[in-house]
Amino acid sequence: MLYKSSNFELNVLIKEIKNVMKMDKKDYLKDPVKHIDIKEHNVLEFVKSMKYMAFSARDLYRAATIYDRMISDKDTTIILTLAGSLFSAGLKKVVYDLISNNMVDAVVSTGAIMVDQDFFEALGFKHYIGTPFVDDNEMRELHIDRIYDTFIDEDELRICDDTTAEIFDSLEPRPYSSRELLWHFGKYLDEKGGPKIDDSVIYAAYQNNVPIFVPAFSDCSAGFGIIMHQTKNPYKHVSFDSGKDFLELTKVKLNSKETGIFMVGGGVPKNFTQDIVVAADILKEDAPMHKYAVQITVADVRDGALSSSTLKEASSWGKVETNFEQMVYSEATIAFPLIAGYVYHKGSWKGREKKELQKLFL
Repeated sequence: MLYKSSNFELNVLIKEIKNVMKMDKKDYLKDPVKHIDIKEHNVLEFVKSMKYMAFSARDLYRAATIYDRMISDKDTTIILTLAGSLFSAGLKKVVYDLISNNMVDAVVSTGAIMVDQDFFEALGFKHYIGTPFVDDNEMRELHIDRIYDTFIDEDELRICDDTTAEIFDSLEPRPYSSRELLWHFGKYLDEKGGPKIDDSVIYAAYQNNVPIFVPAFSDCSAGFGIIMHQTKNPYKHVSFDSGKDFLELTKVKLNSKETGIFMVGGGVPKNFTQDIVVAADILKEDAPMHKYAVQITVADVRDGALSSSTLKEASSWGKVETNFEQMVYSEATIAFPLIAGYVYHKGSWKGREKKELQKLFL
């Protein structure tokens, strides 16, 4: 007669096997994500060849040529918008190079990209190659946060939270725009250093007077930092002024003859940047629609959501002209380096006059 284990005994056996096979935290956090370097890969001819293809390849080529037009147009201010988990996926150096080589004049981003990913890495921490095929309960027990197929150390992320609170504690108590606060983040890196500031987007923006706006600034480590700071200082503290954010970015529009937007993903950064044309009109100022617009997205238009609303649709709102606009339906880690690399190696940015828009507010 065969022995039949009870469910209890079987579960105990499975648990014992898992305990034997269980990996330590260091076993998961061992292979860092490496940021792609557009300078090392000349994709100029590769992207040009897409002109004679079809579907998304041809769209990508046209988007690259529109971005190059923005660079070549001396009257155009270029605003880069970022949404999604881009820097954890290896795209940080692309943005760093765009800022360092005067290929973008202002950045509008989600908080996670700038603080939990860029500032986090500037403090010396890393994102790691992972997999979605793990036990997420085990990840939680090990203090490992998963971003699809990448891992991040939760304990290190808490240090990032604490550092943002330290910066807020050092500032004069008053309302600030996110642009002001991210300038102070850059100043912190400049004064106190950091193991990895050499490729930090925040630090490059600080050095090159490129303003960074994060309209939803509470939605990241800065949000945890601000609640720590305000709890410690309940009556006199730093606060986030989103209205000031909107006004300051509108001033960027008002101080530009023409504007072009390069959007990676959608969401709040996309709409916030498109809306400054309407804001200028409400203020009774003469500001044209965005002359150029490119968006990389995988969002589906059928649900009518903002992230997937087309650039032609934005024209009906008086936000974007339709002569030089292009949607690219592609995942950002593929399309963004190709478009940015094409324009970098074409070289139209060489000799482009710096706008240094941060100086509008200093």
